[in-house]
Amino acid sequence: MARSRIEYICSECGYKTLKWMGKCPGCGSWDCFEEKAASKKSSADAGPAQPAVSITQALESAVPHRPTGVDEFDRVLGGGLVPGSVVLIGGDPGIGKSTLLLDAAGRVAKQKQKVLYVTGEESLSQIALRAGRLGSKSDDLMVLAETDLGVILKAAGEHSVGLVVVDSIQTVQADMDGTPGQVAHIREAASVLSRLAKQDGITVVLIGHVTKDGSIAGPKLIEHMVDVVLYFEGERGHSFRILRAVKNRFGSASELGVFEMTKSGLVEVPDPSALFLEERPEGAPGSVVLASAEGQRPVLVEIQALCADTGLATPRRTSLGVDAGRVSLLIAVLEKRVGHQIHGMDVYVNVAGGMRLDEPAVDLGVATAVAGSFLGRPCYSDTVCFGEIGLTGELRGVARPEPRIAEAAKMGFKRCVMPVANVERITEKPEGFELDPAANLAEALEKILV
Repeated sequence: MARSRIEYICSECGYKTLKWMGKCPGCGSWDCFEEKAASKKSSADAGPAQPAVSITQALESAVPHRPTGVDEFDRVLGGGLVPGSVVLIGGDPGIGKSTLLLDAAGRVAKQKQKVLYVTGEESLSQIALRAGRLGSKSDDLMVLAETDLGVILKAAGEHSVGLVVVDSIQTVQADMDGTPGQVAHIREAASVLSRLAKQDGITVVLIGHVTKDGSIAGPKLIEHMVDVVLYFEGERGHSFRILRAVKNRFGSASELGVFEMTKSGLVEVPDPSALFLEERPEGAPGSVVLASAEGQRPVLVEIQALCADTGLATPRRTSLGVDAGRVSLLIAVLEKRVGHQIHGMDVYVNVAGGMRLDEPAVDLGVATAVAGSFLGRPCYSDTVCFGEIGLTGELRGVARPEPRIAEAAKMGFKRCVMPVANVERITEKPEGFELDPAANLAEALEKILV
């Protein structure tokens, strides 16, 4: 009898090989290969193929976004939920994922659309108490406390739902050996639920646990299977919560929404700039206002820095909200290109309000805050800034300067220091607002610091 062919599949990225390997060449993970009998199904055994259609026919059948009623959530999604899509939301425990999705589910149900909320971590009474606090009571909102995947699929079919929320995917048990939460169960459950969404036109929203480094737990393959990946971020000591898109097949992958955690649940923040600058100190060295642009929304944030004499052989470099490697690079540029000898001091950098910034335009704000703290010179109170800094100290242009200055003018600022390249490309500016170009970091510091 001929032996069946065995193959090994990486549980993290799906890489296949005919022999066992300690390290996956695809994703670099260790001890992640699982033995599996290779499928003998050939292309000749496949069922009838779907006919190819023209792109114009496909556009005619396309379904638009359907708003949930939570404006900040809809902004990050690109306008709302798309029927037949799969959305994955990750975040730290207690950050507010269940609260946000129960609120959204309740609002969708009030639009006369059947919603199934599946919980594998809480009882029905706990969900009912939260729904009462959020005002999410509706006869069209069905709640199911279940972990068996077959029961979940049966309930979705019986109630003819348009939206299914699974809290969380790590608690769902597929039809296989082992306990829920294992890689095989997570991958199988996500695959079956994704198939349900595509075949029946149901929107499926999955809540995912995160690991210690903040990434969604389970195989990385899940993020490739879904249409939208969102991360819910926030610090325990802050009331602000940031919903950030990292993958979106139906909209911008760099959009963010801002919420505030209150006694009655999550409250949307339509004007985050005013919230982040509400407690900004006037005339304090080491504080600068940066005009950031996250997705389609410009946001003004305060960047703070503190330079202090160190008692250690190796000075500390600590940053919250910005990349620590980028901060070290900017300190090196300040020392080499501007002449500030900061190498013997501890440097602490923080984005006030718990915001996290990833774009290169934050360079000028971070460098200015560090230089201001080192020199003891505050910034002009009516000035904002943005710009990328190169290793030679030059200021490089960044994307979308006009929305940044429009937001600064709306918040009452009168001047913006920015790269020369951005000033040359701006076609219109707010009345009474001054655009102050700078070619390099040293020139920018002289224009921003008092």
